[in-house]
Amino acid sequence: MANFVEASSSQQFEDLLSKAGKCLTVVHFQATWAPQCSQMNDVMEELAKEHQHTMFVKLEAETVPEVSEKYEIASVPTFLFFKSGQKIDRLDGAHAPELTNKVQRLAVTSGTPGGPVAVGEHPKEDLNERLKRLINAAPCMLFMKGSPQEPRCGFSRQIVALFKEKDVQYSSFDILSDEDVRQGLKTFSNWPTYPQVYVNGELVGGLDIVKELAESGELENTFPKSVTLEHRLKSIINSNPVMLFMKGNKEQAKCGFSRQILEIMNCAGVEYSTFDILEDEEVRQGLKTYSNWPTYPQLYVKGELIGGLDIVKELKESGDLSSVLRGES
Repeated sequence: MANFVEASSSQQFEDLLSKAGKCLTVVHFQATWAPQCSQMNDVMEELAKEHQHTMFVKLEAETVPEVSEKYEIASVPTFLFFKSGQKIDRLDGAHAPELTNKVQRLAVTSGTPGGPVAVGEHPKEDLNERLKRLINAAPCMLFMKGSPQEPRCGFSRQIVALFKEKDVQYSSFDILSDEDVRQGLKTFSNWPTYPQVYVNGELVGGLDIVKELAESGELENTFPKSVTLEHRLKSIINSNPVMLFMKGNKEQAKCGFSRQILEIMNCAGVEYSTFDILEDEEVRQGLKTYSNWPTYPQLYVKGELIGGLDIVKELKESGDLSSVLRGES
């Protein structure tokens, strides 16, 4: 298939981006050892049949490390979307519906023929499903202009400040980054303005409603309270005597370092639990600062950091690993 190809070098990757020009290019950073990548390649193949003017590229992440590092690829599968040689979007993980939605939206907006998705009612149906997923992405979802760190309108700035004051735990979506969501949510919720706040998938309202809840004292009972990141990290670290923070889990490592440390741990004869940092960006970034250890995997015993793969290898070679894992030294 002419529009579904594999790049085996950074030069070939750059050549494909250049050749695609203004047409959408979807790049799948994959690994042969990850079965979810194979499944997503099947999805890519079907999309390639439907979107003849979109280029779909497979790229072995570990084979072309300079490209993976440039685009901060930390796990597989990861999808990057390019137009005119510039990255315009990203999708982490094996999410076939979201990949399909992004290709449909970006293929149309890039000015290329989008096949049947450019006509009929299917895009609206897909958008409604996407809106439902976004609304339910967290117990409390704030649809705003900008981000909590950089609000881009006065109303959004006020509601972020109010949430901070009341210690509300929430996630947010920048409606300025996606015109489909911005316009579609107005119809979906029958609420014409932003910001919009949802709790457990139900619309609460906008800034005025949130202000009224705060003034009446009902806000604390309506919104989930925030747990400090440090408290959360301590709870996870101490949830098992031996905790391994890694990319993936016991059943399936998602990077070479994590796979190596699993092999060592499984031979040590000590029970342990794992936490997949790819599933929680807050933990992934926060633990680096908390532990003053910038890389993964990270191993903890009885709440104390032991180290990463190199330290565990040294302990194994010296014969001390089992006693350290049992907390005997």
